[in-house]
Amino acid sequence: MATSESPKDVSFSQGIRMMFYAMKPNETSFPNLDEVPDYVKQATPFFISLMLLELVLGWILKGKLAVRVDDALTSISAGILSRLPMLFFRSIEFSTYIYVWEKYRLFNLPWDSPWTWHLTFLGVDLGYYWFHRMAHEVNIMWAAHQTHHSSEAYNLSTALRQSALQVYTSWIFYCPLALIIPPPVYAVHLQFNLLYQFWIHTEVIENLGPLELILNTPSHHRVHHGRNRYCIDKNFAGTLIIWDRIFGTFEAENEKVSYGLTHPINTFEPLKVQFHHMHYIWTTFWITPGLWNKLSVIFKGPGWSPGKPRLGLLEEIPEVTGKEVPYATHVSGSLQLYALVQFALMLGFYEDTFADKDALSQATLLLRSGYIILTLTSIGFLMEQRPQAAILETFRCSVFLMLYWLNYLKPFIPSWTHTFEILFSICTIYWAIRSMRQLASGDPKEL
Repeated sequence: MATSESPKDVSFSQGIRMMFYAMKPNETSFPNLDEVPDYVKQATPFFISLMLLELVLGWILKGKLAVRVDDALTSISAGILSRLPMLFFRSIEFSTYIYVWEKYRLFNLPWDSPWTWHLTFLGVDLGYYWFHRMAHEVNIMWAAHQTHHSSEAYNLSTALRQSALQVYTSWIFYCPLALIIPPPVYAVHLQFNLLYQFWIHTEVIENLGPLELILNTPSHHRVHHGRNRYCIDKNFAGTLIIWDRIFGTFEAENEKVSYGLTHPINTFEPLKVQFHHMHYIWTTFWITPGLWNKLSVIFKGPGWSPGKPRLGLLEEIPEVTGKEVPYATHVSGSLQLYALVQFALMLGFYEDTFADKDALSQATLLLRSGYIILTLTSIGFLMEQRPQAAILETFRCSVFLMLYWLNYLKPFIPSWTHTFEILFSICTIYWAIRSMRQLASGDPKEL
């Protein structure tokens, strides 16, 4: 797709409209895949603006902040991890689609026809519905998708809690479109379908009246994220809720929704958020007797076990009492501020890396990716006040200085060269002292 320097950068008006799937066919039709803008990348300022707006409206309407620092950082961390593989290779969703298009297409629909545009809108949305449904009904696919459901909060930051593994199965459900739909048209709608689902992750908007009959809305999607029994495996829609109404998976919001997994994982560690269910499948596979049962562990529902229906038993899901307390840690305000500052600095390097990825060597990309993962992990440890947090943060700050001095990292604000050096030197010394105090005191929780 087009780079950030492309003449196809979106205007402010287009940026607002693309977040709500309101762009017109004549401004989003392209003859070649390389001309398609990276709408998701260009949406970053709109993600931030809408999250800030949600904070303000939540405070005004409900008298409280809609976001917790620990949960929001974990969600955004998951989104960052999900995009790191794109530094090294094209998304499998595009690679497989192009392969099918070039080898097996039946005929060419015109790329600049409004009919092709609207047909692709329906086709991508239907493909998403079936992918999403299978991601809840097939355990190995759920192992990836559960990341998105692991937050016990429901706000716009939750929309960014994406899986690093999900794309390795989602492509299957879009391949039939490659028989007739040109790749550039598909690339546009795949992005718009994802962007549309950002704004529906909020409690600020309650009901949209007649639009609830056709569109996926915050109300419908709140049900999908619920762990109440009436919410399980409901409302899989991307943009249009009509698919759930047609295929019998629709459920309206009634009683208050309790969010998250039916068995909360209680962690802010980003790698555990991504991969914990994969580990669960691995251990369950080996202790389950019989080849057929082992295969069923992988390909039947996450609630299945021998002797149960394919999707498990609804009555075995813990009942919501309304007294559930979301997992949270009692971290000092100063430590939260430190984590926010370090996270913001990491975001700067992350954005700079994506902007310069074509000019950077593979070694540089690998080292920067490793540093980003290390930073996200360390912040997760700090938020949980893990015994190893001080030592890991000392190591992380030291790694930054090493990469900085070796020119594998550079300041995304050139005039801040010495500032970064001084800041991370101070941080390294500070956390090294904290580590030594922790070891000397014998108190593993002393931060």
